[in-house]
Amino acid sequence: MVDPILIIEDEDILREILKDYFLNAGYSVLEAKDGEEALQVFQENELSLIILDIMLPKLDGWTICRRIRKTSNIPIIMLTARADEDDTLLGFELGADDYVTKPYNPLVLLARSKRLLHHREQKNDVAGDYLECGGIKIHIPSRTVQVNNKEISLTHTEYEMLLYLMENKGIVITRDQIITKIWGYEYFGDDRTLNSHMRNLRNKLGDHSTCIKTIVRTGYKFEDIQ
Repeated sequence: MVDPILIIEDEDILREILKDYFLNAGYSVLEAKDGEEALQVFQENELSLIILDIMLPKLDGWTICRRIRKTSNIPIIMLTARADEDDTLLGFELGADDYVTKPYNPLVLLARSKRLLHHREQKNDVAGDYLECGGIKIHIPSRTVQVNNKEISLTHTEYEMLLYLMENKGIVITRDQIITKIWGYEYFGDDRTLNSHMRNLRNKLGDHSTCIKTIVRTGYKFEDIQ
């Protein structure tokens, strides 16, 4: 059974439209129409995905995303009426996994949501519960990551990127392969999305970020630190 999806949107019509799409797709849905209500619903329920509008009464989407990321790596898709590149980058820096600009096609949002949920629910074809390399250890069942035996907090997307690179240690993974793996064939964003998530991941890995090698004009490769 799929855990509830939380839709945080202050426009009643838009919220109801999204709710209907997700209910028809077989998901259960919780709703919030302002920032304070959103945090209360988040704290009181086990959720699989959050769809978060930026412009909200009481607390804006930036604040909500920042507070949620203090305790959870649940996938977050941010919605905005502003097609501003700085807004997009700020959303990723705060820990959003994807970003959709209004007006949008609800079917596209549903497809992106399904992709994030699929990553969260799928079983990884890795022998054993752990994947370890270069001082970085992933415990796959709990989706936790340790660097030098100290746990670090990664967002859903950062975790998926790191896992994908470590599963293919020593192999060059192209940018297109990463985008397809994480966001799917239907993705129509640009490279800055990948750049932002990769930069955030490397910052969190600290000195161990050197395990992720940039292959100019191609992609990335994960290697042991020498």
